[in-house]
Amino acid sequence: MGKITVAHKKVNLPYKYCPVCGLRFTWRKKWRNNWPSVRYCSKRCAAKGVG
Repeated sequence: MGKITVAHKKVNLPYKYCPVCGLRFTWRKKWRNNWPSVRYCSKRCAAKGVG
């Protein structure tokens, strides 16, 4: 069988921890322009907020 090439490896992507649920989430292409301001892993956690 031939080798399968991967465009990128997920282990090389930056990640953060959600302050609400503690889940580790990785960078997504849709966040490329505002990654520094992304704080939550999902809309559900963003709605809960910290506290």
